Amino acid sequence: MTEKKSSSYTILANGRLLDLSVPKVMGILNVTPDSFYANSRKQSEQEIASRIEQIIKEGGDIIDIGAYSSRPNAADVSPEEEMKRLRNGLEILRRTAPDAIVSVDTFRADVAAMCVEEFGVSIINDISAGDMDGNMADTVARLNVPYAMMHMKGTPQNMQQNPTYTNLTEEIIRYFAQKVQDLQARGVKDLIIDPGFGFGKTLAHNYELLRHLDRFCVLGCPILVGVSRKSMIYKLLECTPDEALNGTSIIDTLALTKGANILRVHDVRPCVEAVRIFQAMNQQP
Repeated sequence: MTEKKSSSYTILANGRLLDLSVPKVMGILNVTPDSFYANSRKQSEQEIASRIEQIIKEGGDIIDIGAYSSRPNAADVSPEEEMKRLRNGLEILRRTAPDAIVSVDTFRADVAAMCVEEFGVSIINDISAGDMDGNMADTVARLNVPYAMMHMKGTPQNMQQNPTYTNLTEEIIRYFAQKVQDLQARGVKDLIIDPGFGFGKTLAHNYELLRHLDRFCVLGCPILVGVSRKSMIYKLLECTPDEALNGTSIIDTLALTKGANILRVHDVRPCVEAVRIFQAMNQQP
């Protein structure tokens, strides 16, 4: 295997330059009652605060807060309910860790604007790359924050109903090339691409995407990978999400060798350790 050193990207998050030449770990904070991994669901103030403290203590660089479960066949959540959950979580987050770099996992432009304008959220993380809200691109440009955009075929409600591609990797690269061109034309400066493991892809698609992940470097943007405890791991290994940590760590490490710059995970410490080992290897002649 040929290892690929992370590209020397930087993004500006709340006035701070985040250097992605050393891969960063994004810890997941779910303020939802129905995320696919039950142990990640945090509802009470104490649970949310404890999770925030855990992410920071274990070395997480970014806290990604989400209030809309995007698991396959997930129930829809109204914008009002999503905002209510996020306001509660962000108030706790700002009390618990006022200096944390925070991303919000939402595909709704109004929700993203509220999080940035009311709570100073640093990054917008959109599972639909603007396809589920036509106002998102202009909103991101106006807010002037980094934008992580993910490829998803369909919606969370139908994305796993027989997804098909003629040439998976080429189609997704072309999809992002158009998105990058459009968003840069609107004035968006910091773009992050997420190939969307598990979103409108079969098991085979996910591993094809992993094999060719380094080809996404041609787009000239940092790459975010989110595979934590997903079905591409537990279905292949015939286990449960609870038993999928080892598989997650293996894929995260493989993703690092393929050029990943940000890893989005439930289990922060094992991922931080993977990054440290990867960096130690890359520092050798």
